[in-house]
Amino acid sequence: MSDCSTCMVRGRAICASLDDGELAELGRMGRRQRVKPGQTLLWEGDDVPLVANVLNGVLKLVVAAADGREQIVGIVFASDFIGRPFGKKSPYRVTAMTDAEVCIYNRNSFDAFAEGHPHLQQKLLRRTLDELDRARYWMMLLGRKSAGEKVASFLLDMSQRLPGHGGAMGREAGFELPFGRQQIADILGLTIETTCRQLTRMRAAGLLDLPSRRQVVIRDQRAMELAAG
Repeated sequence: MSDCSTCMVRGRAICASLDDGELAELGRMGRRQRVKPGQTLLWEGDDVPLVANVLNGVLKLVVAAADGREQIVGIVFASDFIGRPFGKKSPYRVTAMTDAEVCIYNRNSFDAFAEGHPHLQQKLLRRTLDELDRARYWMMLLGRKSAGEKVASFLLDMSQRLPGHGGAMGREAGFELPFGRQQIADILGLTIETTCRQLTRMRAAGLLDLPSRRQVVIRDQRAMELAAG
């Protein structure tokens, strides 16, 4: 059983549309589970036995080609929803990139609950449309942008999705990435050498600071947006 009253993403997750009684009913269906980096929750092409809200941590959505090559097609963060309600097969693998915690529901039970709560279905639809918009942007990012534009776009996205963004007069945005540069390269379809080279160029140009291997401070938001194309 999951205690929804203490959920850290209650106000941002899809269940935010439910009242206290509905949350209690949904909570009785769920359970919290911790996952370690590299642990897979859903496998591409397999039946989908569960859906889940991400409580904390970062997970990746991965699609594999027939020859074994893989592409990260999305990243999910706290308050994001994973799984495929009203669907039978997973179109991608869901694997943790960091230590994470999720609130898991049996898919059949969740589907039955959602069918009786139209406002939850509307929330799911809006979330699905948002994910479709993000997927379309991701296609353009990977297929059309240069290496520098990819890295700049990625950092701008992270500054909005990770905690700690914002700064003096809105010009500086500092945050800590939950993964290393090799993983950034994998996400963007670049080599680690290219990724590191682009970060070095941006720091030299005064667009950002890199206080540590994972800390990033965007010094000039407007310039970074221009660099992102």
